Amino acid sequence: MAKKLLLGDEAIALGAIRAGLSGVYAYPGTPSTEITEYIQNSKEAKEAGIRSRWCTNEKTAMEAALGMSYCGKRALVCMKHVGMNVCADAFVNSAITGANGGLVVLAADDPSMHSSQNEQDSRFYAKFAMVPTFEPSNQQEAFEMVKSAFELSEQLKEPVVLRVVTRLAHSRAAVEDAPGIAQNSLDPATENAHWVLLPGNARRNYLDLISKQSAMAEAAGNSPYNCVTEIGEGGKKVGVIACGIAYNYVREVLDNNALSDSYKILKVSQYPLPEAKVRELAATCDEILVVEDGQPVVEEDVLKYLDTAYPVKGRLTGDLPRTGELNPDNVGAAFGFCNAPAYDKAKNLAGRPPQLCQGCGHRDVYAALGEVIKEYENPRVFGDIGCYTLGALPPFKALASCVDMGASITMAKGAADAGLWPSLAVIGDSTFTHSGMTGLLDAVNDGSNITVIISDNLTTGMTGGQDSAGTSKYEAICTGLGVDPAHVRVVVPLPKNMPEITQIIRDEIAYDGVSVIIPRRECIQVAARHARERKAAADKQ
Repeated sequence: MAKKLLLGDEAIALGAIRAGLSGVYAYPGTPSTEITEYIQNSKEAKEAGIRSRWCTNEKTAMEAALGMSYCGKRALVCMKHVGMNVCADAFVNSAITGANGGLVVLAADDPSMHSSQNEQDSRFYAKFAMVPTFEPSNQQEAFEMVKSAFELSEQLKEPVVLRVVTRLAHSRAAVEDAPGIAQNSLDPATENAHWVLLPGNARRNYLDLISKQSAMAEAAGNSPYNCVTEIGEGGKKVGVIACGIAYNYVREVLDNNALSDSYKILKVSQYPLPEAKVRELAATCDEILVVEDGQPVVEEDVLKYLDTAYPVKGRLTGDLPRTGELNPDNVGAAFGFCNAPAYDKAKNLAGRPPQLCQGCGHRDVYAALGEVIKEYENPRVFGDIGCYTLGALPPFKALASCVDMGASITMAKGAADAGLWPSLAVIGDSTFTHSGMTGLLDAVNDGSNITVIISDNLTTGMTGGQDSAGTSKYEAICTGLGVDPAHVRVVVPLPKNMPEITQIIRDEIAYDGVSVIIPRRECIQVAARHARERKAAADKQ
């Protein structure tokens, strides 16, 4: 088969298509978005009838994928690491129900928080749910591991996590393609008690999950993805446990330096961590350095496996940075190689903080808000997750918070409950349907004195312009949740409409109750893309 130059995300997507995928379920989130987009744009996927529409949030995605698995088909659910928090209820319980068709949960972690609120490590979620994890070290492995993950899922009748990090998801490499296999036939589960988590059933299922742990450990112990390599001769015997993409940094450092010591590298790309291999490594080496991109998940396990006096180095000891991405420089420093001064971007580049696009409708929303709220003594504007979060930065400096998806409305409600006035929330259209609707219902039921601004740019803008689940439905959703229709106001955020917008904001702040303002104008980037598409279509005629 031909080689293809693919992002890590694209390699996963192609691997899933080749592995007989029947459906991908996802909510866009960097760095996972390109997986679903690749499948959506794939001619082969369309011809095979692979379901690939975006979901409202990660929880609905996880549940839909579980439903497809129930029917015997192979399903992939994709999200960034914080999406695991949203789908945690369904994900953890899916380990108790088990799977029928192969079920792979793709978690794309973001060490260094390039576009995230935290750098949590999804391997903890897999350990918590007690299910296996694959962690590719390169794009070829990412392609191949999808099939392996589906096969293991069906063998164990359990979901399997596939964990990648930003640097792998968004870098390109040549991937050797392989023939695909047919999708599974429709074969719904027949033993329904396993899927009905009444306490009596759940207790039996939990014992079943516990009994599978030895099979998971055996699969990881025998996995070709967990292998040992030896480099160098003589000197101190150094053991290295290199996880996922970190294996590349270890090899780059050791292959490009003169070695006075010998190194035995245990590459780990399938979990549970193979305990026997770790103990064998320790028995043949003087010390162990654990190199993992993310939190010290493996390092903590190694410390449990070995005698407390055995020297184990890594993120916990400070030999590697406690936070942020790894790279060849800091990995080289951990080995004692410092061939060149570390690159200091602060000395070479001027700071360029992100900004809202020129012409963006969010700018006009913040301009209007800024003009109005200065008229009040103690206003607060609670923000949310999206490109409009940039309203927290100059020149607007408008937002008091940005915590998690949907939190703007509920934080505004809590602040109003505490006596703060005016209390406003700014939330995007996609974020509102993702996690904001329930907060608005709470506010309506409690008669909270808040003003909610749903800044509707008719797309999921921050992740590249994907479909937004509630487009053309927001007024109906808000009134359906109980907001007085007289206080659901729609405006067009343009400079020429500033007098109208500012007066509506004043009016709704003055209203003692829940009010919603919907500034609606298409994302300027998406509008430009649509214009190009229309022109291309016209040129063909």
